[in-house]
Amino acid sequence: MPSTPSTPSMPSTPNLSTASAASSGPAASAAPAAKLRCAVLDDFQGVALSCADWSPLDDRVEVRVLREHLADRDALVAAVEDCEILVVMRERTPLDAALLDRLPRLRLIVTSGLRNVSIDVAAARARGVTVCGTASGSEPPTELTWALILGLARQVHTESRAMREGGPWQSTLGLDLSGRTLGLVGLGKIGGRVARIGLAFGMDVVAWSPHLTEERAAEHGVRRAESLPDLLAGSDVVSLHMVLSDRTRGLLGEAELRAMRPGAYLVNTSRAGLVDGAALLGALREGRIAGAGLDVYETEPLPADDPLRTLPNVLALPHLGYVTEANYARYFGQAVEDIEAFLAGAPVRELD
Repeated sequence: MPSTPSTPSMPSTPNLSTASAASSGPAASAAPAAKLRCAVLDDFQGVALSCADWSPLDDRVEVRVLREHLADRDALVAAVEDCEILVVMRERTPLDAALLDRLPRLRLIVTSGLRNVSIDVAAARARGVTVCGTASGSEPPTELTWALILGLARQVHTESRAMREGGPWQSTLGLDLSGRTLGLVGLGKIGGRVARIGLAFGMDVVAWSPHLTEERAAEHGVRRAESLPDLLAGSDVVSLHMVLSDRTRGLLGEAELRAMRPGAYLVNTSRAGLVDGAALLGALREGRIAGAGLDVYETEPLPADDPLRTLPNVLALPHLGYVTEANYARYFGQAVEDIEAFLAGAPVRELD
C-alpha cells in the first residue's frame, strides 16, 4: 500500500475558475496555497457537490467539477494537469500510461464502482498514484433494464412520440411478456435481480454464462441454457449482464445476432463492447431482430450523427443505468471517504 505522498508545492495564485467545495464567503475567495486540487470529471448534471458532504475536505482540498466530457486528450490534460486528485465516472475517461505520464502531479484517482477497465492500475501504481473505488448498487441498472424491456415490448417510444407530434392514436401492438422467454447472458447480482422480475411477470427465464452451473441457475429459479446460441435462438428478449473483458468483448457478433429470433429484442445495460457494433447496426437496419434497448455505447456521449439515435427500432438512453439519487450519494459520499483516507495515509477500497 503506498505511503502518503508529501504535499507538492502549489502555485501562489489560486485558479479563479475553480468551484471550491468550501462554503461561500469572504474567506473562501482565496484558497490556501497548501491545498491539494481535485477535479471531478463528467459531472453532466452538475450535482457532484450537492450529492455528498464535501466539507470534511474544506481545509485541505480545493474541488472543481467539469460538466463537459473532454474526449480530446490535450484538452483534458490542460484542464487537470494541476490536480493531485481526480474523481472519474465509470469508464468514460481512459487513464492509460501515456496519459498518466502527462499528469505528473497526480497522486490519487477515485472511480465510481469497484472495477474500471479504462484505468491502467499497474501503470498508476508504478507512478506512485493510488487508485480507489466506491460501491455501486445493483438496483438502479436492474430497474433501468426493465424500463427498456417494457418500453420495447409496449412500443412506448413510438406511441409517446406519436402523442407529442399529433400522430396516429394507437399504431402498434404490444408484446405480451407473460409466457415469453427471457434470455439472460450473465446471472450475477444484476442478472439475478432481472431474473426474479422476469419470473414475476410470468416469463420463462433462461440464463447462460461460461461458468454458470445448473445449481446456481436453480437457485434463481431459472433454466440454464446449454450454450449461448441455444439461449439466443430460444429467447424473445435477450438481456446482457456480463463483465467486459478480453474474453467477452464481441461476445455477440454477426453469427450470434443471426441466431436470434426475428421478433426478438436485445437489451444492453452492461457494456457496449459485449456486442459487435457494426453487426448490431446491420441486424437493426435489416430488421433481422425486432429492436434493441441500449444504454451503453462504445463512444460516450454518443455522437449526434450516430444512427443509433434515429433508428425507429432502437430505444436509446444516455447511459442512465447507474444515474439515480441513491447511487450518486453513494458514489460521491464514498469518493469523499476515499480522499479522506488517502490523506490520512490509509487508503481504502484500493483497486487491484
